[in-house]
Amino acid sequence: GGSRDFAAAPDLSVHAQILSAKKRIQAKTGCKKFIAYFQAYTNTYAPVEYLRRIFTEAIEEPDVVALSIATRCDCLPPDVLDLLDELNRRKPVWIELGLQTIHDKTLHAIRSGFTLSQFEQAVSDLHKRNIPVITHLILGLPGETKEDMLSSVRYVGSLPVTGIKLQLLHILKGTDLGTAYMADPFPLFTLEEYCDLIADCIALLPPEIVIHRLTGDGPRNLLLAPLWSTDKKRVLNTIQKCLRERDLWQGKNI
Repeated sequence: GGSRDFAAAPDLSVHAQILSAKKRIQAKTGCKKFIAYFQAYTNTYAPVEYLRRIFTEAIEEPDVVALSIATRCDCLPPDVLDLLDELNRRKPVWIELGLQTIHDKTLHAIRSGFTLSQFEQAVSDLHKRNIPVITHLILGLPGETKEDMLSSVRYVGSLPVTGIKLQLLHILKGTDLGTAYMADPFPLFTLEEYCDLIADCIALLPPEIVIHRLTGDGPRNLLLAPLWSTDKKRVLNTIQKCLRERDLWQGKNI
């Protein structure tokens, strides 16, 4: 499963959420050390004193060895950056930034609300403070060619980032994209096409960049397409098969 499998009820305190999640994870895996993951939405979009309280509450748990925070590149003002720097001196802090694509035309079309230059500034600000960055890209955004996507991967590989998450575009019910797709279906990746693209992406990434994700899980009750993405084991096996058959590995084609 994905990270959502272990998420606790958001109405609980941070301490209570961690205790609840630890209990479930320990029952399933037996692990004894944990990463506190602030995943959903924009987790630095709040007054800095509030952020200080909830992040400190998380890292004060003795079994929590690191803090991972997902946010936007345009929600890292100087006071928040200083707080992250302070916390990173106590326990490792990772920042996950959604880039999705390097192409501003696409960013505008999907209403991301930020530009590539803003993303570059955020990565620079975090790197100066020795805070690791994990970047998200979405593969299959409307209007993008294969070369557009590979250009985004090459770009991320050139940055001072420590990790990347590659996410398949999901078409979900109740979204503008879902409505457009239902009215006039547009081409999406087949399983084979996606796995072939992923193999190309892996070959373009420096070996020192950790690949945290190769696909993704759309909620089954909301997913319109592609339905093959629900079988993650099949997707991962197909990626492995493609890498073997094409004799590719991470960093081969840099």
